[in-house]
Order: sequence, then structure tokens, then C-alpha cells
Amino acid sequence: MSSRSPWLLLVINLPGRNPTPRMRIWRALRAMGAGLLRDGAYLLPASEAARRNLEQQAIEIRSAGGTAHLLSLEAESPEQNATLTELFDRTAEYQQLRGRLRTFERGLPKLPESAARQRLAAIGREIAAVTARDYFPGEARSQIQAVLADAEAALNTRFAPDEPRASRQGIQRRDRNPYLGRRWATRERLWIDRVASAWLIRRFIDPKARFVWVKRVKDCPKDTVGFDFDGAEFSHTGNKVTFETLIVSFGLEQDQALLQLGAMVHHLDVGGIPTAEGPGFATIMAGARAQQPDDDALLAAMTPVLDGLYAGYACARQDR
Repeated sequence: MSSRSPWLLLVINLPGRNPTPRMRIWRALRAMGAGLLRDGAYLLPASEAARRNLEQQAIEIRSAGGTAHLLSLEAESPEQNATLTELFDRTAEYQQLRGRLRTFERGLPKLPESAARQRLAAIGREIAAVTARDYFPGEARSQIQAVLADAEAALNTRFAPDEPRASRQGIQRRDRNPYLGRRWATRERLWIDRVASAWLIRRFIDPKARFVWVKRVKDCPKDTVGFDFDGAEFSHTGNKVTFETLIVSFGLEQDQALLQLGAMVHHLDVGGIPTAEGPGFATIMAGARAQQPDDDALLAAMTPVLDGLYAGYACARQDR
């Protein structure tokens, strides 16, 4: 951003004693990360999304009997621009969340899996919310993402210690025909990558796929197609998790909704860039795994969840 970056300023006045509209608007402005210049004057870095959001709040204010003016501003000097930018410093929020992650890691050995995943998912949602309103990301944001990845790794080390190691071999293109009507095998006690991969296989690769869930990978029947374990035909490859490896192997990369779903699976399985839906999906998965008696039932329970996510991603892209 240049020293004379444009800003958007919303100046509002809400008369009357009814606190409900005032609180609703305050919460909306806070959620989008608006900086407070003074009472009734809210600032955001200029963008089309910020303008739409502020215009919507202006409509709400006027409908509640107040006044609202949306103005475009430019900083008069680099010093003034720096002062305005400081209104959006999220360092303190990241530090608080970093402390909560460290507390989570210290208490992890005493937590059951479902509670541990729910707590980490809740912290992850808060981090995602701060990140969404962090308009000038810096070192603090990089640090919190690293600490979150450490916490996720600690959780998976405890509850999923046998995750596969990534192969350095390239991904080969596969013809679907030899994989139709097959039996597919992976480790029992499904978690994110395995349940999503099984869904992907049945939804896009082998509609009549049958699955074998094994306690030990060496017990995989020889006529099965293995996935998501060391030595499997399809597993982690390079920086891709098994779900992403399957996408590339069967030429599904043009499906942007699948790629978005893959980004969520990647983050939840090995860390990386958080996604908004990730923490909620992990919570649902943990709950379903605690409730379902076996992996067939677990896959059946998670299939409509994954169908819904995929459809949501696809609809969102069509609406753009």
C-alpha cells in the first residue's frame, strides 16, 4: 500500500435510546475489523468488499432513523498513513490466541480426542476470524499460523500417530477404467484425509467402490487398491495429501470446488493455510467418529457433509 492509500470512512449518528440497532451495527463493524477514529467514525482500507459492507451498514443505520455518510479519504502524508494503519494492528489479538494454543498443548495429554479437537477447532475459528480482518498482515500472523500448525501436529501425533510419510515420486496420471468396481483399502478409524479420500473415490472415480478398513496395513488383501498409508498406491506425495494426490492422479484438477475442498483437507491433515470451513468440519468429524460404531457407518454419516461442502463451493464459484 502506498503512502497515500485510499481509505473509506463511515460517519454515523444513531439517535434514540434503543440500544438494539446500535449494538447490531457495532458488532457488524467490529466483525469486519473497522478502525474507530472517534465515536461514530469508522475506517477501513478501501476495497470493493469494504465499500459493499459499509454501504450495507449505512442502509441499516438510515432504516433505524439515523444518518450515515460514506466518504473516500487519502492520507495526507506517510506519517498520517502509518497512524491510520496502526488502527488495524492485530498483534495483541494474535498474542492472546498464541497463549491459548500453548495452554491447549500443555493440557492435551489429559484430553479425550473429541474434546481436544473441539477446543482446537474453536481456537482455529477465532484465528480465522482475526485473519479475515487483518488487512496488513505481518510477522504476528505468520507466527500464529506456525503455532497453530504445531498444535495441530501435536494433536494428530497423539490421536493419529501412523499418518503416512510423503513420497518424493511424481504423481502418475491414471485411467479410471482399471479402477472401476474395485475394493479399496485403508487404515481403520477414519480421519479427515481418509474419509474425504473415500468420498472422492466413490463420488468421482469408482461409483461402485467397496472399502476395506484394516487394523494393520500389512493385512491389506492383495486385490485391493491401497490409499493413505505408507506403500499404498495412492498416498501423500510431495506436498500433497492423499485427497490431493487422487485429484491429480485422475485428472480432476479443473474442478475448482474439489480443489477448495482439497485445501481444507490439506490444512486439517498436515497444517498450512487455514480455511474458514475447516474447524467446523473437524468438529463434525470428531463427533461423528465418536458416535458411529464402525468406519462404514462413519463414511455414510460424513458423505452428506462432504456433498454439502462440495456443492457449497461449486455454488459460490457460480455466483461470482
